[in-house]
Amino acid sequence: MSDSNSILIVGAGILGLSHAYAAARRGLKVRVFERTATPLGASVRNFGQALVTGQPPGEMLDLARASRSMWADWSRQAGFDLKRNGSYLFARTEAEEQLLDAFCQGRAQEYGYRAEWLGARDLGTLYGGQFKHHRAALHGLDDQQVYSREAIPALIEYLRNALGVVFHFSTLVRDVEPGVVHTTAGSFKGAQVIVCSGHDYQTLLAAPMAQLAPKICRLQMLRVRPQVALNLQHALLTGLSCVHYGAFADLPEAAAVQEEILRNSPHLDDHGIHLLISPTPYGDLIVGDSHEYGDDPSPFNGEQVDDWMLQLCEDTLGCRVQVVERWQGVYGAKGARPFSWLDVAPGLHAALMHTGVGMSIGPAMAEGNIARMLQEA
Repeated sequence: MSDSNSILIVGAGILGLSHAYAAARRGLKVRVFERTATPLGASVRNFGQALVTGQPPGEMLDLARASRSMWADWSRQAGFDLKRNGSYLFARTEAEEQLLDAFCQGRAQEYGYRAEWLGARDLGTLYGGQFKHHRAALHGLDDQQVYSREAIPALIEYLRNALGVVFHFSTLVRDVEPGVVHTTAGSFKGAQVIVCSGHDYQTLLAAPMAQLAPKICRLQMLRVRPQVALNLQHALLTGLSCVHYGAFADLPEAAAVQEEILRNSPHLDDHGIHLLISPTPYGDLIVGDSHEYGDDPSPFNGEQVDDWMLQLCEDTLGCRVQVVERWQGVYGAKGARPFSWLDVAPGLHAALMHTGVGMSIGPAMAEGNIARMLQEA
């Protein structure tokens, strides 16, 4: 097939779907190719957190804010649940409390982060006092969350039924060239090809991708069931995340938090562990994660890593949990920038994420990529 008004997209994760939406809403004919029968990569293995509060000032914060409104539109149009009540980031130690306070008093006001400070009295009433053992908390009001295992399929159905996007699942793309994809279902031609192949840097466009010196990040993750009637409705983080997220990591007070981690819990730093907790619609919680970087993700999970995360989870929640599932997350990482757009040749492009924030910035990032590709004013 050939159509000068068509775009061919490789990959049905959040980046592929975001580019498909941006192109289809402009009236272009879009085809999406995915090697598996349903998306199984980073977009459905992750926490479903679309965080604004954690993004550093500048481009990343702007993209997260723009993506936030897009998620709201998508949830209404595609009919999936979107929690828009924000996240709680708990300070467990004095150093973490001082870092969060510095953020609230300075950067949050300077750059307009919508965040509320919760002191000891506020924590005494939050979830019936379940979290009163923490020193303080930051309520990130703009943070959102979806249940990825349901939101991604719902978004696919919306794109297919409402915007006419054609999906080719269980279809391996063997090779790409300007305006052409060669697949196990035949060759397809169009005006543009966009490769959104996640952490696969070898199957397609290996040479131009290698110039970015990318790595793969492997995560250990769990789904757990609280042993109390918690009914959690917010994403949860702790001060451990502050040394990982750009909104906090370069503040002077972050050094004391990092020193505290290295002094008291060096194993957390060694394995890149910082606790994230996301509630599912069914009362279970998605918990993680660890970070291990390399050229290939190891298939072997360390039980001790899971134990450390579970201990952090129980300490944060103030209750015991039962493990329901264990799995590996994986995403592309360690580029010079958080994301890349490669103009490989006229009619051939690639979009890559180099961090784990595709859900947070991917929708708006794709909007900008499509606008540039089409040379919109």
